Amino acid sequence: MKQITIAIDGFSSTGKSTLAKQLAKALGYVYVDTGAMYRAVTLFAMQNELVKDGTLDGAALVDRLDEITLKFVFNPELGYAEMYLNGENVEKAIRTLSVSKWVSHVAEIAEVRKKLVQLQQEMGKVKGIVMDGRDIGTVVFPEAELKIFMTASPEKRAYRRYKELLDRGEKVSYADILENVEKRDHIDSHREESPLRKAAGSITFDNSDMGLKEQFERIHNYALRVIQG
Repeated sequence: MKQITIAIDGFSSTGKSTLAKQLAKALGYVYVDTGAMYRAVTLFAMQNELVKDGTLDGAALVDRLDEITLKFVFNPELGYAEMYLNGENVEKAIRTLSVSKWVSHVAEIAEVRKKLVQLQQEMGKVKGIVMDGRDIGTVVFPEAELKIFMTASPEKRAYRRYKELLDRGEKVSYADILENVEKRDHIDSHREESPLRKAAGSITFDNSDMGLKEQFERIHNYALRVIQG
């Protein structure tokens, strides 16, 4: 079968990464979690005290972008690649609520987006890739053969994220998660640089009341139809 590019965009906590991983595994494609890349840059900023006293020093972060090396390393036990920041596995560290609170602010910075978009486009040169994020179908791969825009109610997304963090042993409140989801929605949709929006030709997929198995089967079948042309 021919190889295509699958771009999955959407709001935070809609299950983009879960679906993208499932699709990539079923199709034998490469999976790239672009959100992990922005989270890793955010973690770098936090580790180097560029986030302090409730403020992000964006100019200082831009000055230090050359110090950041990002790499996905496949973990055979998990069946997908994990994010490495400057040679260190940061997959767990980048999934915390503290990183979530700042990642949309970091993603607003034009120089950060330019650096990461270039890396993402390089990764996808030889098709056969599933990539999820906020601007994959609009900026990174506007010519992708299959573009999906995922959405769900803020309340449903916050509850999913809440359960996920609790399962990891984090002490969080649902109210804080919901507030974070709504703030990220606003920032992601209103930033000047590559705002979150539905790409031309993309399929809107609302999974507010849909289980993981059903959503995977529906999108997988659609992907096969596109591939088989």
